[in-house]
Amino acid sequence: MSEVGMFKGNALVSSDLFKSLHAMNENLSGGTGGGGARRISLRGGKFRQMLGGEQLAVSKEDAMEIVIVDAARIARTFYAGQYSADNPTAPQCWSADTNAPSPDVPEDQRQASRCLECPQNVKGSGMGNSRACRFSQRLAVAFPGDLDKIYQLQLPATSIFGETKDGKMPMQAYAKFLSANNTPAAAIVTQMYFDENSEVPKLFFKPVRPLEQEELEKVVEMREHPDTKRAITMTVAQTDGVQKLTVQEDAPKPAPKRRANAIEEAEAVEDEAVEEPKKAVKKKAAPPPEDDGDLGDLVDSLWDDA
Repeated sequence: MSEVGMFKGNALVSSDLFKSLHAMNENLSGGTGGGGARRISLRGGKFRQMLGGEQLAVSKEDAMEIVIVDAARIARTFYAGQYSADNPTAPQCWSADTNAPSPDVPEDQRQASRCLECPQNVKGSGMGNSRACRFSQRLAVAFPGDLDKIYQLQLPATSIFGETKDGKMPMQAYAKFLSANNTPAAAIVTQMYFDENSEVPKLFFKPVRPLEQEELEKVVEMREHPDTKRAITMTVAQTDGVQKLTVQEDAPKPAPKRRANAIEEAEAVEDEAVEEPKKAVKKKAAPPPEDDGDLGDLVDSLWDDA
């Protein structure tokens, strides 16, 4: 069977069970529709299994297979001072919808009433020419063969935005690709793998195989599990049990040149993909992804290119 041509002629496609999984693609593809202490960290360009902030294992592989159980909408997070993996702190301010600070943010920590007017959302507020407040997206994922355990995976902007190039797809492009082929992201095994040419952790995604009936039923069950809800609503600091906010009063020290360049690369991806509202000049809509009727052939080409 070809990898995801898998669903042709499958009775599941027309079932209520299958259709109920499509809503998540809205969040993954950038639509506006609306702890578990386990987490997968991407620090250092390695897949690290974390439990309550403690590292349990580091994968030796540059790729990992997961099932995306659920996804939050794209969010923003602002940390005061420089990030330190050895001394993690809670964020100063954050937004669950990129429009306004979360109601959970204390009044004296809010940087602005609206993200559009926030000084941390201005170029140069972060290192180099970057913005101090960063885009990210939280996923609830599980490993095939162990669908009872939910992990939080927070994607950085570089793994969310961008176009498909040489068959390599960031998350939004991947989700749109699946939607164009009538395939819910929660109904398949997805492979995520690091971009070997990026200085900052950056992931691409591709489909591997459909879930079996029993696996699909388990995913639907786990979508309502408290661990899944926590994975897509809690900040990384909350997942890791970081409660105290430490604000550095001194100005951050200049970053090494290589790191600054990497952050500017990440910022360029954000600016290219997520523009703030403007009085618009109408542009011709991009043509929808070509669909030759067989997702399996498309997946085969992805395997060759990646």
